[in-house]
Amino acid sequence: MFKYLFRNIIFFSTIFTFVVVVVGGFVRLTDAGLGCPDWPGCYGKVTPKHAAENIAKAVAEQGGTHGPVSHQKAWHEMVHRYLAGTLGLLILGITVMAWWQRVQLGAFAPSPWLPSTLLLLVILQAALGMWTVTLLLKPVIVTLHLLGGMATLALLTWLALRQLQFHDSTAIVSVNRLQFWAALGLALLVAQIALGGWVSTNYAALACIDLPTCHGEWAPQMDFQHGFQLVRELGQTAAGDKLSYDALTAIHWTHRAGAAVVTLYLAILAFAALRVARLRGIAVTLGVLLTFQVVLGVSNILTGLNLAVAVGHNAGAALLLVVLVVLNFALSDTPRP
Repeated sequence: MFKYLFRNIIFFSTIFTFVVVVVGGFVRLTDAGLGCPDWPGCYGKVTPKHAAENIAKAVAEQGGTHGPVSHQKAWHEMVHRYLAGTLGLLILGITVMAWWQRVQLGAFAPSPWLPSTLLLLVILQAALGMWTVTLLLKPVIVTLHLLGGMATLALLTWLALRQLQFHDSTAIVSVNRLQFWAALGLALLVAQIALGGWVSTNYAALACIDLPTCHGEWAPQMDFQHGFQLVRELGQTAAGDKLSYDALTAIHWTHRAGAAVVTLYLAILAFAALRVARLRGIAVTLGVLLTFQVVLGVSNILTGLNLAVAVGHNAGAALLLVVLVVLNFALSDTPRP
């Protein structure tokens, strides 16, 4: 009974993490990151409803709801915090249960170190969530917060797969080489997600509004030096000057170039995985998701960053991450001939 409860909580937490990541993207894309400019509450209150008077005062001071604070944005921000807090409690429960198993079963119990790592990651995520607000959406903090959420999803996916304990003794192909390329594909995707986060947190998604060129050129004028300075305020250079449009163009263009490289690489990886019978389902899923992700990325430009499309693009990145984690797990789990 305990074993099944433990497994089901892990499965639920994995799906729940995906929801938290998507909602986090929605908060970022609706400019609701400062909907409640303190942490962990909203103007010191539990809910925006209790902070209605403070929010109304802030809206009046900023001259309307077009600013960072509004009742709607406050609810967007707080719902994300409620979900993230619930996820933290779930992972705490998973960690306690994992260590209890170790105490009861000794060496026969699964290792509790992965759940413990997840708990430490969630604590770091909470700190990054706080700093996101208190440091006024500093791009490097917001991007790290996004990557932390994706890392939590990836590790929980791996932990969930460990509960399945599947083996296939009929595998007759050597996977040593494919295992390396799958790991490299995962690393490339993580790098591309980081670039996507950098685009979003710097509000550079529409720095290029034509396709496939940018400002009518394949290599437009760009400022990489200031665009990729990590330690700086939102919209500013490290020296405090206004971030130029050339810098935003450099950020956007780099993400586009990365998308082309990663798409080509993952398409080849999916084709290679199709040759292994037990990996065909994963390969097809990877190919389908990759296609949709490209379509959504292009649609972001064509629709002027439509909210539903942009949130879907964020969700697509998370799903691609999950599929690549599954592929790497399947390869690591494949018995060697």
